[in-house]
Amino acid sequence: MPVPARVSLVTLAVSDVAAAVAFYARLGWETSAASVPGTVAFLRTAGARLALYGAADQATDLNRATAPGGNRPAGVVLALNVASPAEVDSAVREWAEAGGSVLAGPVATPWGGYSGHVIDPDGHVWEVAHNPGFPLDDAGLPTLP
Repeated sequence: MPVPARVSLVTLAVSDVAAAVAFYARLGWETSAASVPGTVAFLRTAGARLALYGAADQATDLNRATAPGGNRPAGVVLALNVASPAEVDSAVREWAEAGGSVLAGPVATPWGGYSGHVIDPDGHVWEVAHNPGFPLDDAGLPTLP
C-alpha cells in the first residue's frame, strides 16, 4: 500500500502553549475541545489541522535534543494520520525503504494512539500516527471534536 499523499496535521513547537493559543485566538482561529490546556492545542483550519505543542515535549517525542542538521528541536513536524496501527507500521517501513529514515517508533503513545517519527532525505520530520480519538473524514483529515 503506498503512503497516502496528504498532510493531516502541522505541529509547531512553541515556547509557551497558552501564549501561542492566545495569539491564534486573537486571529480568530478556533481551538478544538480535544486540546489539553498548557500541553497541546489543536486548531481547525480549512486544510490540515494545526497543533501547538511545547518544544521540550516535542523534542522528547522525537527522542532527540536536536533536529537533523540543526541545533534545536524540530520546530515544525508534519503529520500523516492513518486509519490503524498496522497502517502506521506499513507507512514507516515504506518511508525507510524509499530512502528516508526512522527517527523514533512506531510505538503506543501516552494519549492512546500509535505513532512513529520519520525523516525525509532533506531532514524534514514527519509523524505517522493513528489517533483513535480523531477519526479520519472522507478526505483523510482528522476529525476534531
